[in-house]
Amino acid sequence: MEWETVIGLEIHAQLATRSKIFSGSATAYGAEPNTQANLVDLGYPGVLPVLNGEAVRMAVRFGLAIGAKIAPYSVFARKNYFYPDLPKGYQISQYELPIVAEGTLDILLDDGTHKRVGITRAHLEEDAGKSLHEGLPGLTGIDLNRAGTPLIEIVSEPDLRSAKEAVAYMKKVHTLVRYLDICDGNMQEGSFRCDANVSIRPKGSDRFGTRAEIKNLNSFRYVEKAINYEIARQIDVIEGGGKVVQETRLYDPDKGETRSMRSKEEANDYRYFPDPDLLPVVLESDYIEAVRAALPELPDDKAARFVRDYGLSEYDAGVLTASRELAEFYEQVVREVGSEPKLCANWVMGDLSGFLNKDGLDIEHTRVDTAALAGLIRRIVDATISGKIAKEVFEAMWQSGDSADAIIEQRGLRQITDTSAIEAAIDDVMNRNPQQLADYRSGKDKLFGFFVGQVMKATQGKANPAQLNELLKKKLAG
Repeated sequence: MEWETVIGLEIHAQLATRSKIFSGSATAYGAEPNTQANLVDLGYPGVLPVLNGEAVRMAVRFGLAIGAKIAPYSVFARKNYFYPDLPKGYQISQYELPIVAEGTLDILLDDGTHKRVGITRAHLEEDAGKSLHEGLPGLTGIDLNRAGTPLIEIVSEPDLRSAKEAVAYMKKVHTLVRYLDICDGNMQEGSFRCDANVSIRPKGSDRFGTRAEIKNLNSFRYVEKAINYEIARQIDVIEGGGKVVQETRLYDPDKGETRSMRSKEEANDYRYFPDPDLLPVVLESDYIEAVRAALPELPDDKAARFVRDYGLSEYDAGVLTASRELAEFYEQVVREVGSEPKLCANWVMGDLSGFLNKDGLDIEHTRVDTAALAGLIRRIVDATISGKIAKEVFEAMWQSGDSADAIIEQRGLRQITDTSAIEAAIDDVMNRNPQQLADYRSGKDKLFGFFVGQVMKATQGKANPAQLNELLKKKLAG
């Protein structure tokens, strides 16, 4: 039987506020355990939560960016469950009346087509604390620094049909929240993570299968591997005569497998009810429009502008706009060069990104800034150096911090554009390779590459490629 996969993601993005959603405690990462939790976070009797207005603004900002409905009236609820890192015995979240509902996000698939993914809702909630096991043999430690940290939970429709689609969607959300400055997107620190709901059904069926939820996936690679493993597991269970049970599972990256954690709770298990300590959130239309007016240029709009204004392919524009910082870097290079947007794109996406990845750096910490890269590209454009020599120059720039002009002069890399000098090199190569010359003239055209290589070798790679090709064709033709 052919199977179809059905996937929905619940993405938890930690909002980039300086204080928690219902208290004044700091949200900075890395503090000593239990030093950033006050009496409100600890759930002491008699304390009252106070809503952080900046968290509300950030949630509205996200909702507007995905074209969703912003609720003029939303309510916080208590989600009741008992766990050691939840000191109040409940989590404050939103249930029946979330602040954001019915949005969409378009993703680009591997085959170049677009797919629209529905976003059911995005609601505000507080994070729980953290259970610690490392260095505590036989014990569990509780760190409540994270308790009360503001989150927006972004719940997709079950519109995704493969692990690759799920990763593409998650990356798109990751890009968007960083563009909006509402989340730093740091997955290693837990600022951006997701739960994946995975089920399978016979191809062509419109009924959903029983789903399993894989909790707390905090890397794109783990999302893909966990979903693919879970798909294979469910197919094996069903084809082996068994039934998939609704449950929560964890992904073990060391073993590359998911394992059962607990039976999956339904909403009624949490006994949701409106939080009596928090007033409803009422948003005036003027407030919503003010947030809309402050939105930045969004990733899709920026990518469309790159295609329109710079003549880039949709793929290149997508790569360059995947990070707001990378897009800004690219545009600054184009401005400084004054032309050649495609050549600039090739260098930013190619050599620059390659060296950043190799050294584990992000674009903000590049060793070749926009002015330096633009200086190198200008020397390619004015034929001072060839594209091949430019790669050597770039590597030297990366290592030394010197400008392209300085390295070109120091190493004598200036391109040979003197026609007579190139002709002399061609003549010498032809004289030293009479058999290859005779073979070429007898019809073996592929030997043209041999002669190009020999002349380049003789000129230490400095001959202008365009001039060389033109002169060589004439000389070889006799």
